[in-house]
Amino acid sequence: MQIVLIVVLAILAALLFVILVGAVNATRRNRAGAERFTASLTAVDRQLASATATDRGWERGRLDAAARAAFARERPGVRAKAFDLIQVVDEPGTDSDLAVYRVTGADGAVARLTLGRRDGAWYPLSVEPQGDSAGS
Repeated sequence: MQIVLIVVLAILAALLFVILVGAVNATRRNRAGAERFTASLTAVDRQLASATATDRGWERGRLDAAARAAFARERPGVRAKAFDLIQVVDEPGTDSDLAVYRVTGADGAVARLTLGRRDGAWYPLSVEPQGDSAGS
């Protein structure tokens, strides 16, 4: 009977060790993802500053307001908690410009909102749900 107890305790100890190692790896991976996301936001801010210097349509306040209005139109009834500008595509002219946002809902759901620009006005090209809510 003692041998069975020792075997069960050994299995439980091994299981606990595997769970602990998995939790440490997941924490490390999440931290690295957050650092990559912050670096990505920094790069986008630099791109946006460059675009703004040559074209007033990229003014951050105006762009954020357009993103909020577009998301409200495309997803009525869904409350957004955060809008993070994650990509800026500033092509020659204005009709090929794109602004991509990571929108986090009040429920934690994440969506990717892509805005296009035509005749100086921003409009929604797409709103796509994203698989994770931890970071991209």
